[in-house]
Amino acid sequence: MASDPATNLCPMARTRLYRNGVLESEDFDPALISDHLAEPGVAVWLDMCAPDEADLATISEELGLHKLAVEDAVHEHQRPKVDRYDSHLFLSAYQATTNVDSERISVAEVSVFITEKALVTVRKSQEFDIDPVVKRWDSAPELAKGGVAFLLHGLLDHIADSQFEAVQFLDERIEQVEEQLFGDPVDLRLIQRRSYMLRRSLLDLRKVTSPMREVLEAVLRHDTHLVDDQLQPYYRDVYDHVLRADARIESLRDLVATLRETELTIQGNQMNLIMKKVTSWAAIIAVPTLITGFYGQNINYPGLNTDWGFWISTAVILVASAVLYVVFRRRNWL
Repeated sequence: MASDPATNLCPMARTRLYRNGVLESEDFDPALISDHLAEPGVAVWLDMCAPDEADLATISEELGLHKLAVEDAVHEHQRPKVDRYDSHLFLSAYQATTNVDSERISVAEVSVFITEKALVTVRKSQEFDIDPVVKRWDSAPELAKGGVAFLLHGLLDHIADSQFEAVQFLDERIEQVEEQLFGDPVDLRLIQRRSYMLRRSLLDLRKVTSPMREVLEAVLRHDTHLVDDQLQPYYRDVYDHVLRADARIESLRDLVATLRETELTIQGNQMNLIMKKVTSWAAIIAVPTLITGFYGQNINYPGLNTDWGFWISTAVILVASAVLYVVFRRRNWL
């Protein structure tokens, strides 16, 4: 199994065998999958982490996987989608995780081959944690009779929930930015930085969440004969989570845009306040400048070279400046 030589995080392949809705064995040799597929009433799961085309060659031949689907499973950054081939479906989707410190959303890709009796998950890295999916399967053994559809539901339910949790996380962070924006004092630089990061996270999340609606619709199509009546309500529940997450992302994007406009408005108001203060002080300073400038003329004027002329001009400066200061303060210009 190929893995990152620097981290070597990817484990060996994992397998499970369900027979008539009962978990019969797990972690058996993947080479035995073809033998099990020939048996009636079985559903097989195979998980591979960061494989290359050589790793997929054997299972591809046994399950009759299309070479284009195998190429998509090996290459990263596929768009969430469902492709239909003669012998199987190929599905691509992304799990979302949150980073509390950076407030960024990270995504982990998984590719899925869906046949009548087998579900093959191909994770592009260990960042996609498959253990929660396994726990979902174990928590609902009464649905295991659904076979491959049951396995696929657990996977899609985990992906949809991870995306919805990421949306809720961003919703909480945006509320915090709102509180900061109308707090006292207001640190606009911090708010602008957080708003930008949240907007980027929303865009990243939207890229992997919006196409999930098409993915669920393709899986639920009647001509695929994949989902039976027992599992239909559960798939509809996943579909509802996808719709809610997508709608919430759109509303949060509008909210972030509104926050940005509010930031600019507050910044403009602060700038106007600063300009009022600067202008008011300039007006106060202009009074003594005017008076002293007048007495600097090279002409004879009343009080020239006398003590009383100095004291009168000084008194005029102080009184005029004080009057302007009181007037500006009453108008909240200072």
